[in-house]
Amino acid sequence: MDHSGHGMDGMQMDLPPFTLGRGLAFGGDPVFLVGCLLALGLYGWAVLRLRRRGDAWPLGRVVAWVLGVATVALAMCTGLNDYGMVMFSVHMVQHMIVSMLSPILLLLGAPVTLALRALPTAGRGRKGPRELLVALLHSRYMRIITHPAFTIPLFIASLYALYFSPLFDFLMESRAGHLGMMVHFLAVGLVFFWPIMGVDPGPHRPGYVMRMLELFAGMPFHAFFGIALMMASEPMVDTFLHLPASLGIEALSDQQAAGGIAWAFSEIPSVVVLIALVFQWYKSEERQSQRADRAADRNGDQDLADYNAYLASLNARGR
Repeated sequence: MDHSGHGMDGMQMDLPPFTLGRGLAFGGDPVFLVGCLLALGLYGWAVLRLRRRGDAWPLGRVVAWVLGVATVALAMCTGLNDYGMVMFSVHMVQHMIVSMLSPILLLLGAPVTLALRALPTAGRGRKGPRELLVALLHSRYMRIITHPAFTIPLFIASLYALYFSPLFDFLMESRAGHLGMMVHFLAVGLVFFWPIMGVDPGPHRPGYVMRMLELFAGMPFHAFFGIALMMASEPMVDTFLHLPASLGIEALSDQQAAGGIAWAFSEIPSVVVLIALVFQWYKSEERQSQRADRAADRNGDQDLADYNAYLASLNARGR
């Protein structure tokens, strides 16, 4: 296979050895930079719109959204994007961030709920952005792409079917293909984690135990993928077979590092999501308890009185 595509902008083939400073230097792709700025701007506009009319919006959600966008920018708008074109290990860092870390943080920001609250309602008989969003949330398409029968196989296929097929090499021949792949990873992460721990409304919202099972159904495959790369005795992906000599690294050791990164990342998000799920479960139970207490206060404990009367009637009958 011809690997000359990696040098299309004239800099990939002679990158100096990777260091953290070079990897985190500002640069990368303008498409993702514009996307990140838009994401921050639109979210900020929506929060200000709520505040102006006297509605609160949790600070924690703002922080989560900003961190989520920042992690995307970290992976795609820095030197990591240049090194990710030629080093498997750096590419894997990008993949893991945008598919496993960024989606969790972005979903904790509850962007759909914010949009539903901030967007104005269109006049009667008309359809504006808010109405279109509500229609999308209730559509059959959304029910399909958020169902575990779709999200779990998609999550797994994004590793095995992509990396171990000619499709990966084809996409990596151009910067556009590489960027398209990263957009795909971000989208897959969002649809996988949304039904599990997203705070936004969605068509598929199982109970908390089922959500945990969905989470743990996908994660072992991530770990196995990482272990397969670590244990391989020869390079498995053609794209990273011939590394530029200027990097001073071997393809096999770089692949093993990529495998270690994939394996480690399968554990970190699991813990974060599990903590978020347990917290959400606790808050849900707390809200239900408060609702029950308020209902009891309103009807003067009528339910308890009725139950006691029922027990008394049974007792009287028993005599």
